[in-house]
Amino acid sequence: MLRLYIIDEQVLDSSMEKVDIKNLSLEELESFISGQGKERYRARQIFKWIYQKGAVTFEEMTNLSKELRCELAQSATISSLMPEVVEVSRDGTRKYLFRLVDGNTIESVLIPEEDRNTLCISSQVGCAMACEFCLTGTFKLTRNLSTAEIVNQVCAAGQDADIRNIVFMGMGEPLANLENVVRALRIITGEDGLQFSTRRVTVSTAGLVPEMDKLGRAVTVNLAVSLNATTDEQRDQLMPVNRRYPLNELLAACKRFPLPARRMITFEYVMIKEVNDSLDDAKRLVKLVSGIPCKINLIPFNEHDGCSFRKPDQAAIDIFHKYLLDKHFTVITRSSRGADISAACGQLRGKLEKR
Repeated sequence: MLRLYIIDEQVLDSSMEKVDIKNLSLEELESFISGQGKERYRARQIFKWIYQKGAVTFEEMTNLSKELRCELAQSATISSLMPEVVEVSRDGTRKYLFRLVDGNTIESVLIPEEDRNTLCISSQVGCAMACEFCLTGTFKLTRNLSTAEIVNQVCAAGQDADIRNIVFMGMGEPLANLENVVRALRIITGEDGLQFSTRRVTVSTAGLVPEMDKLGRAVTVNLAVSLNATTDEQRDQLMPVNRRYPLNELLAACKRFPLPARRMITFEYVMIKEVNDSLDDAKRLVKLVSGIPCKINLIPFNEHDGCSFRKPDQAAIDIFHKYLLDKHFTVITRSSRGADISAACGQLRGKLEKR
């Protein structure tokens, strides 16, 4: 029997292909189930089986009738990701390379800490932002990841460790794939989904101002902004997105971004030797972000082949850090993790492609 389902304003023809349940929000799954003539509440049961019990087949869902399980198996599927390569660092960092069904590859990184494990996930295959210091940008943009491909990174890494924090800081610009990222966020933080606290989920952006506003209206989430420069001239050179959305527009968007009580925006600042690591840069940074509830992550540049930029001297990092502390900012200088493996974003994919 031919059935048509209206899901997210798209018509899915069940005679042509199976619907991947992990591409659907709970509300979309309710519409799908209703389209099969079944009770909408079944969608919540299916969601819990998939995201809380780890079901990978409909046959496992024993509280559903056998008839419904058979119908679901005919019209839908439950996708998953299995890592093609896993590199494990001496410090416990795990780098995953996932191959997608179309042959493309993406990366995720699991970073262990004493009181929490943080998973860094990707949102695109490649990236179109073309930031001068970023290895992923050299791959160019191939395509957006689907909702399922985003969520499945969390499900796959969760088999190795108890994940406490999720950061959208892997391959790609999350806000350039806003629709699928928002749907994935709702699954990740949903009561019937993966049940992560919104306090433990962070989305990073290079500065897509309209999409920042849309993200803030759509979901409650932590926001990290990749700043990396203190003048428009400097940021234009490092991050072409600044030519569309210069610093005054970006910082205005940060000021109006909805933040729950006691939360702060994170400004990420990649420090590059003799480019943006001077005391004058630190002074300008203080002026730029004053008045915005924020913390600052200083990230010494991770050197990679094909890029002329270099990591700052430790003395320059220390001076920069101390100046921000003296001005009463919360500052973290991020230590390098997974240095003995391909832990920097894009390194593992690049290494394998060279082979």
